[in-house]
Amino acid sequence: MTGRPELLPYGDRAVLVELASTAEAVSYAAALRARGPVEVGEVVPAARTVLVVADDGVPVADLRQVLAEVSPEQGAAAADDSPVVEVPVTYDGDDLADVAELTGLSVEAVVAAHTGQTWRVAFGGFAPGFGYLLGEDERLHVPRRAEARTRVPAGAVGLAGEYSGIYPRPSPGGWQLIGRTDAALWDLGRDPAALLSPGVRVRFVQVAS
Repeated sequence: MTGRPELLPYGDRAVLVELASTAEAVSYAAALRARGPVEVGEVVPAARTVLVVADDGVPVADLRQVLAEVSPEQGAAAADDSPVVEVPVTYDGDDLADVAELTGLSVEAVVAAHTGQTWRVAFGGFAPGFGYLLGEDERLHVPRRAEARTRVPAGAVGLAGEYSGIYPRPSPGGWQLIGRTDAALWDLGRDPAALLSPGVRVRFVQVAS
């Protein structure tokens, strides 16, 4: 990790922390959560930023002072203590063979790489319950499809760029689909409603169709 995060003003109650990569944003958010400063009301990570909202009544100047003392390096140990969610996956996605060709791996090796690492929910977006999962194995970094599908079924597991993700509901999408799961990604009757919230670690487990 390189350099110090840049702290940018964001309205009158928040600070936008700019970082060099998604990995740094994940680590910075983990470090901030582990410290649990009273000045912080909400932490919203994204691809290369972390939006930090001040708690009620806290001046932004006080929040900036706290954030200046946090670095991504402090988040490594904290991130390792986050909960692990196991997601069962049937690996029969329409793009599985294409991913194998793109990566130079066999289909079996793609599945082994996807299940053989710990993923982390870097941030949420796109749809309620959708988490952008950051992995450890760069061999699975693949581009999005040249042409997006008009409808991807709920539970589809895909890859795009450095991320893996699961579609929580039917929607258009351009990710490379490698499998499917029956896990409920978004359930308003559950607390929290999102199965995969930022900071959570994920292990994919292969199951038979």
